[in-house]
Amino acid sequence: MIDHLMLMVKDKKTSQSFYEKLLTALGHSLIHEGGPYAGFGRAGHVPFWLKQAEGGNISTRVHVALSAASRSQVRKFYETALSLGAKSNGEPGLRPEHGDSYYAAFIYDLDGHNIEAVCYAKEET
Repeated sequence: MIDHLMLMVKDKKTSQSFYEKLLTALGHSLIHEGGPYAGFGRAGHVPFWLKQAEGGNISTRVHVALSAASRSQVRKFYETALSLGAKSNGEPGLRPEHGDSYYAAFIYDLDGHNIEAVCYAKEET
């Protein structure tokens, strides 16, 4: 249903560096960079964009859930985020209120956006 999303950021250069490192944990990379924009994805599809906010002012925060292929990717996402200066908004774990196998972690990025990594796979062996 969702083709792409864009986060407004205070400092594109800093946020781009943060997301380049963080999204690697989920198998994504920087695909487009130019002017006020940076786009991330894989296989030529760019669903995740950053844009420098005019004057560095961000009026709203968003919640974004990013797909992870495994629970270990969720944990790697969380650990990477914290090592890059993000703040925890929920350690990796099951969220039974969202489903029996809903395994997720939540962080606040450098601009206060609530970014989640989620995996629906059963426990890894």
